[in-house]
Amino acid sequence: MKLNELSDKPGARKARTRVGRGIGSGKGKTSGRGHKGQKSRSGVAIRGFEGGQMPIYRRLPGRGFKNPFAKRFQVVNLDRLQRAIEAGKLDANNPVTVEAMRAAGLVRRVRDGVRLLAKGELRSKVTIEVTGASKAAVAAVEKAGGKVVLPEPAPSPDKPKAGRGAEVEPKDDKGAEVEPKDGKGAEVKPKAGKDAEVKPKAGKDAEVKPKDDKGAEA
Repeated sequence: MKLNELSDKPGARKARTRVGRGIGSGKGKTSGRGHKGQKSRSGVAIRGFEGGQMPIYRRLPGRGFKNPFAKRFQVVNLDRLQRAIEAGKLDANNPVTVEAMRAAGLVRRVRDGVRLLAKGELRSKVTIEVTGASKAAVAAVEKAGGKVVLPEPAPSPDKPKAGRGAEVEPKDDKGAEVEPKDGKGAEVKPKAGKDAEVKPKAGKDAEVKPKDDKGAEA
């Protein structure tokens, strides 16, 4: 017996149907596509199309949504943490960080961080530094005498940013307010409005004092 002499039993492999080989074959002439119509043409893709009526995938109501900004955390439970400590993979005397968990084989891909959950029991006093933790997990760690260290949240800005209509006061390099000036460097004084006091100019009826030849008042 040689490898080239091996073959399947009769009927184990069914030959494909050869279409378009005469009307006597049963699949000749129109090759099983029928007469005319949209489906008898090539390039037809009508999956989900229901003749113009509202398709079922649009008639059914939608539920929920997928948040594109959601973070993906690796989950570590207390029981796995305790087993790693008992096996000697983690040292309870040193802080248990994400890098230590990866070296111990508790997590494979860190992704957006590690989140501690409260499944199981923790009996060792240990300090755990993770990205997030549930309230029950924090309470269980503190009950065993340890603590959970979480990253500090990003500081929020003290003042809101100025919008398009907000008035922005000019400041110098040190942050002090600067009085507005014109192009020549002189201070700009506000112009007189409707309620401002305006001195009357000398008109035809105004009193004019006589002056001498040199222009001084007599």
